[in-house]
Amino acid sequence: MPDQTLALAPTGRFSFEPQDRKAMAALGGVLGTSVSLIIVGAAIYQARNLDLAKIVGMMPASPTFWGLFAITYLAGPAGDWFIFRRLWGVGANAFGALVRKFIYNELLLSYLGEVYFYGWARRNLKFETTPFGAVKDVAVLSAVAGNVASLLFLAAAFPFVRLLPLHDHAAAIGWSLAVVIGTSLAVMLLRRSLFSLDRKELRMVFSVHLLRTLATTLFSAALWHLVLPDVELGWWLILAAMRLLIFRLPFVPNKELLFAGIAVLALGGDVEISGLMALMAGLSLASHVLAGAGFALADLLSRGRRNDAAAL
Repeated sequence: MPDQTLALAPTGRFSFEPQDRKAMAALGGVLGTSVSLIIVGAAIYQARNLDLAKIVGMMPASPTFWGLFAITYLAGPAGDWFIFRRLWGVGANAFGALVRKFIYNELLLSYLGEVYFYGWARRNLKFETTPFGAVKDVAVLSAVAGNVASLLFLAAAFPFVRLLPLHDHAAAIGWSLAVVIGTSLAVMLLRRSLFSLDRKELRMVFSVHLLRTLATTLFSAALWHLVLPDVELGWWLILAAMRLLIFRLPFVPNKELLFAGIAVLALGGDVEISGLMALMAGLSLASHVLAGAGFALADLLSRGRRNDAAAL
C-alpha cells in the first residue's frame, strides 16, 4: 500500500549552513595572528646585518621623498584592490588583507600572500564558485606583466650596460633573460587552458599589473634620484632593470635586500650608490616591520575582544 503521509511545507525560512564554519574561522584567526608574528620576527632577524647608523644618516628629510615612498609602497596593494574591486566588488576592508598579502610575499615567501588572500576571501566574501581561479589568474598575470616590464627596461638600459663590470656574468644574465621570455611565451601559449577569467577581465588585470609595475619602477628610480641627484640616468635605468629581474625570482623572500646585496656586488667601489641601495632596502624592511607589527597587534586585540565577548 502506498504511503499516504502528507508532506507539509515549512512555514519559516531555513537554510543549510556548514557546521564547521565557526571552527574554520577560529583556526583562520589563529593562523593569521601566527603568521603576522612570524613576519615581525623574520623582519627583525633579517635586519640584524644592516648598518642602521649609516642608514639613518642617509635618510632624506624631504617630504617629497617620503610621500613618494609611501605611494610606491602602497601601489602594489592598491593595484590589487582595484583589480579585485572590479572582479568581486570588494570593499575597503579588503585593502588591509591585500597589504598583508604584499608583506607575506615580500618577507616570507612568494605566493604565500596569495594563499593567505585566498583563505581571507573564502572567509569574508560570498562566492557561487571557488575564488581560486581568480586569485591564480591575477598572480600569473602579475608575473607576466613583470616580465614584460623587465624586457622594456632592459631595452632602455642596454646602451648603458657598459657601466657595469659584468665580466663573466654575461652568460648568467643571458639565461635569466631566456627564463623571463620563455615563461611569458609559455603562459601565452597555454592561456586558454590556464586562465579561468574571461578575455575582458584578463586584459583589465594585465593592464593594471603592467601600469603598476612600470609606475613603481619609475617611482623607485625617482626616489634614488632624490637622494643622489648627481648620478647619471644610465645608472638608474640599469638598476631599475636589475631590480625588475630580481623581483621575477620566485620563492625568494625579501627581494629588496637581495637586490641591495647584488647591487653592491655589481657596483663594486661606488660607495654612494651601494649605500643608497642599502638605505632603500632598510626602509622597505622597516615598513614591513611596522605594518606587520600593526597587523599582529590588531589581530591580538581583536582576538582578545572576541574572547571577552564569548566569556560574557
